[in-house]
Amino acid sequence: MTTEQRWERFYRWGPFGLLALASFLALLIRDLVMTPGEERVAATLLITALVLQSLHATGRVPGTIYFWTRTVLAFVLSWLNPFFCVYAVLGYFDAAHYLTRRWAVAGMFVTAVTMSGAQAGGLPPDGAVGVAGFCGLLVLNVALVTFFGVMADRETEQARVQEETISELERTNARLERALTENAGLQAQLVLQAREAGVNDERRRLAAEIHDTIAQGLAGIVTQLQAAGDDEHVRRATDLARASLREARRSVRNLAPTELEHGSLPEALKEITDGCAQLTVTGTVESLHDEIQAALLRIAQEALANATRHAGADRIGVTLSYLDDEVILDVRDDGRGFTSPDGGFGLTAMRERAARVAGTLEIESEPGRGTAVSARVPLIRHG
Repeated sequence: MTTEQRWERFYRWGPFGLLALASFLALLIRDLVMTPGEERVAATLLITALVLQSLHATGRVPGTIYFWTRTVLAFVLSWLNPFFCVYAVLGYFDAAHYLTRRWAVAGMFVTAVTMSGAQAGGLPPDGAVGVAGFCGLLVLNVALVTFFGVMADRETEQARVQEETISELERTNARLERALTENAGLQAQLVLQAREAGVNDERRRLAAEIHDTIAQGLAGIVTQLQAAGDDEHVRRATDLARASLREARRSVRNLAPTELEHGSLPEALKEITDGCAQLTVTGTVESLHDEIQAALLRIAQEALANATRHAGADRIGVTLSYLDDEVILDVRDDGRGFTSPDGGFGLTAMRERAARVAGTLEIESEPGRGTAVSARVPLIRHG
């Protein structure tokens, strides 16, 4: 329970306890300070005060009306019997809670008058000595109220300053977190750009090497075999050479993601999944960094190749999801599955591709229950 909740509970239920205590103490000296007529008046006022407290506790009396009615009742009761000042002391505690600042000062002054009269032996004061004692006690009570009021204001101001400081620190921490997130994104983008420059150079070099050596050599072999005749062995060798030439040219194309040259990642995925898998794209499509797009496209190609060539899958689903700060590629099939998702060059290559762009790759598979490949990479925009 917070401090505010404790005070609210006191404002609602505390007056009942103080009224009961004041009544008990006043009962002890009623024969000394009260006449039978005054006792009947006090009893009537007590019943009125009890009804007032009950109505206030149930929220049926506004705070301002409650405070001033209770203060008048406490003043009259203390006039009849000084021990009722125990009930009147409530004005010191809740004046600022129910009244505006100016009226709260007036309410506490009335409470100080009531308390001073009770402390001086009752109202009205008796003789010059009684008046002097009352005035001295009034000055003391007002001074105490002023002192504690100043202390309370100072404490309130300190609490306000502390709250503002905490709020400012929270805002500063939030700005720092945003800056750190932005810096992390920029750093990842710079790393990708640096890696992309080196990777693209190496890809072009390898593509040129394969094109100028293996592909050209195979093309020459095909030409020579075609000139050799129609022998069965020659035809088989020609078909094998042509197949190898196609694979070499495919390798050249794969080294440079031509599917992304004139289209977005979803368009490239649609091209490679056409006729073999169902493609689903969710979220707002973003223009991703080239390295991110290339990595996801190659992972999709490898996963599709595994599903169609090795897993014997009948149904394949590809889902590309754009989230706030990452992109997720899921490839699921109903193929034969496997027991060890850690081995195999293709699986290792997919993990390495994801890791190169600060992403992760998870593979789930069971024999006879298909395979699920999920790649998560940061959403780094193009540019």
